[in-house]
Amino acid sequence: MRNVRSQFVGLSLFLLALVMILTNGFWPRIHADAQQDIVRQIEPIGVVLDEIMRNYVEVPDTDKVVEGALTGMMNALDDHSSFVPPRVYQDLREETEGRFDGIGIQIKLDEQKNIFVFAPMPGSPALKAGIMAGDIIVAIDDIPTEGMSIDDAKDHIRGESGTVVKLKVFRLSKEEGQPGAYHEISVTRGKVPVPSLLESRVLDGGIAYIRISDFKQTTSRDLAEKLKEFESKGMRSLILDLRWNPGGLLSASEEVASLFLKKNTLVTYTKGRKHEDGTVQDEMTLYTQRDPVLPQEFPMIVLVNEITASSSEIVTGALQFHERAIIVGAKTFGKGSVQTIIPLRAPKNSALRLTTALYYTPADVTINKHGILPDVEVPFAEDQWPGLWKQLIASWESDASKQDLQNHGSVTGDAVTDTTVEDVQLQRAVEILREDPVWANLVKKYHKDTKITQVAAVDVAPGPKDVVQVSENSADAAEPNQTAPLEPGAAQ
Repeated sequence: MRNVRSQFVGLSLFLLALVMILTNGFWPRIHADAQQDIVRQIEPIGVVLDEIMRNYVEVPDTDKVVEGALTGMMNALDDHSSFVPPRVYQDLREETEGRFDGIGIQIKLDEQKNIFVFAPMPGSPALKAGIMAGDIIVAIDDIPTEGMSIDDAKDHIRGESGTVVKLKVFRLSKEEGQPGAYHEISVTRGKVPVPSLLESRVLDGGIAYIRISDFKQTTSRDLAEKLKEFESKGMRSLILDLRWNPGGLLSASEEVASLFLKKNTLVTYTKGRKHEDGTVQDEMTLYTQRDPVLPQEFPMIVLVNEITASSSEIVTGALQFHERAIIVGAKTFGKGSVQTIIPLRAPKNSALRLTTALYYTPADVTINKHGILPDVEVPFAEDQWPGLWKQLIASWESDASKQDLQNHGSVTGDAVTDTTVEDVQLQRAVEILREDPVWANLVKKYHKDTKITQVAAVDVAPGPKDVVQVSENSADAAEPNQTAPLEPGAAQ
């Protein structure tokens, strides 16, 4: 009897702790009726835990069970709300900060469950040591990788800067009919930059091309520096490529828009839950906070496609509405919800990613599930996307010392002619900019009314990409998984 009583005392303590987790420590602020509702709602969880504690065939890992309960609760919401365990939360913070300790490779599992290098990151220790895309990692510090998970491989590969990890890789021969070979490569770990400017160069005629992969803390700073550099090289117009950009930090989208729009210009605003008294939760309006780095009459095109989402759509919507850029490509994904990263007191070093608001463009619409139509539509077959990605990866593997920072090839090359897959969307953007150097003429010819390009959404259920903002007293965090035609694996 005493044992049963002890179990129920423990169960009561668990329920109290769970309430504190669910309210994130704000239990005293919740109305009494709401407190009772919460206790009543979580009672079944306590009953299930009690059954597990008393009857499961083995002694259960309580922490693991609690994490599973939290994961299940968040999964019952929309596709973006989730429980973020400690390991993922740490990765989240490192990715958003733009650097981490490791060797700088993205790894995936192939169909045979081999761990292979999807891509070495530009300027990374792995790239400098000779690691190449497609290398199959056979062993890590003499530990075979057969049957090893991506997470376990990541734990073995990562480590403090200055330490060494030894990789044994199998590499196919580039010569047809020739067998591959094994290579043992020692890589000294370091601070790995996670660039958001994956590709940048000045094309013929002074047309600058910059591709942004996502929006993190360093994006606007890096972009401003690149624009300043290109101005010194005779930049006359700009193509900003936001294709395959799934988003990132809400604050970063405002900072990027500030580089091109006049100070105090509306970028976006958000609205959360509407209460019975008429108040709106998480209501926020973002305006540009600085003077632009380029003149307002500077010709500019933004490239978008079906993967352009979230923060990318915020920037696209603002630049299109204010007639600051001509949008070229395909209709964007249509992601109009905002996720807030909320650190939890328990489990320690974990967090919630919770959908808290919808964002609206300056046209006063949320484009969730509708997307933004480009001013100039240029279809591009999805089966050709992997070709462009492979070309980008190949450029990362070339000698970094011969490249200009993150440049994809020569800064004087022509993107239309020096790629294997013809990028028809980029080609059309170049053609438009070469038509007329006067920005007002291009706007008059190509810009469409935002009543056509930005249509208010009827169904505002959250979609599958994240705009991330940060709750009070927490570190910035962006989404850990990014959708792409060839989705990268974990970064090490």
